[in-house]
Amino acid sequence: MKSPEMLLRDIAHLRTGDKGDVSQISVIAFSTEDYALLESEVTVERLLDHLPNISVRHAHRYELPNLGALNFVLEGALTGGVTRSLALDAHGKSLGAQLLDLPVGDAQNLSVMDKAV
Repeated sequence: MKSPEMLLRDIAHLRTGDKGDVSQISVIAFSTEDYALLESEVTVERLLDHLPNISVRHAHRYELPNLGALNFVLEGALTGGVTRSLALDAHGKSLGAQLLDLPVGDAQNLSVMDKAV
């Protein structure tokens, strides 16, 4: 029997920001025990594969282990920026909401704290 799929939203929350055509997405683990899973599963490659409709010039991942967080900076992701783009929703918030559906393993890997909630 296959274990239920675990999504990023099950172990982390996000903060997003944008400036011009640069989107910044911070992925923050709910529990410090889940940071190692974030670190291994949420890569630049997986992020870009999960968001196939964006085109970026450069994508950077910064690791913040003391905060249990990863910070992604996506240059060019907002097609000119919020005020110049013809996209329906040109904000980084929409990219963050889509990223929460990224599969990151199976539900058996949830930390004890998350299972209790």
